[in-house]
Amino acid sequence: MASAGGAGKRWLPLEANPDVMNQFLWGLGLEPGVAECNDVYGLDEELLEMVPKPVLAVLFLYPITPESEQERLKQESIIKQDPCDGVYFMRQTVGNACGTIGLLHAIGNITSEIKLVEDSFLDRFYKSTASMDPMERALYLENDREMEVAHSDAVAAGETEASDNVNDHFICFACVNGKLYELDGRKTAPVSHGPSSPTTVLQDAAKVIKGMIAKNPNSMNFNVIAISKKEA
Repeated sequence: MASAGGAGKRWLPLEANPDVMNQFLWGLGLEPGVAECNDVYGLDEELLEMVPKPVLAVLFLYPITPESEQERLKQESIIKQDPCDGVYFMRQTVGNACGTIGLLHAIGNITSEIKLVEDSFLDRFYKSTASMDPMERALYLENDREMEVAHSDAVAAGETEASDNVNDHFICFACVNGKLYELDGRKTAPVSHGPSSPTTVLQDAAKVIKGMIAKNPNSMNFNVIAISKKEA
C-alpha cells in the first residue's frame, strides 16, 4: 500500500472487509440502503452471477510484487494523457491510504447512481475537490483530519490486527462514459481498459483482474469487492 508521494504521512491499512467498508461509507455520508460492498468469491461466470446486481464499481486488492511493479512501470511509460472526461481521479500521497482512496474513486465515479447525505463528509469532499487536479485532491485528503479519524475508526473495526508493514494495494474499476477505467492512486492517470457498460462492468473488470493475477502466479493474496446498488 505504498503511496505515490514517497515517505511521508502513513495510515494503518483498511481491511478488505465489506462490512467494515459499508459502515465506513455510511458514516461518511453514503445513504444507507442505497449501495453496499459485497465479496466477490471468484471470477468464474457462475460466481460472478452470485454478486448482487447492479454492480456500480469493483475494488481489487493485490500484493505488490516485482512482477506487479514491473507491469506498473511499463504501464506508466505508455499511459496516454487521455482527457478522461468525467472520470474522478486522485493520486495517493498517504501511505496505506489505498483502501480509502479506492472507495473515494468508486463513489466519486458513481454519484449519478447513488445518494449522498447532504452536507455529509462525502458530499462536502466531492464538492470541494471537483475542480482540483489529481495531486491537489491527494493533498486535500492528506490534510483532512476528519477523514484521517474516520479511516482510523474503520481500521479499528476490522477483524484482524492492523499492521503498518503490509505490501498489498487497493485499486478501483469503474465504468465512465462507456469505458472501463482502472483507478490507481500510485499511477499518474486513469488507465482505460476499453469499452464497458453499467451492465457488464463486473465481468469486464474480472477479465482485467484475471490478467493481473496470471502475471503473479506465486501470489495468493487477492481480494475482490463489488459495490452494488440496492434495489428499492
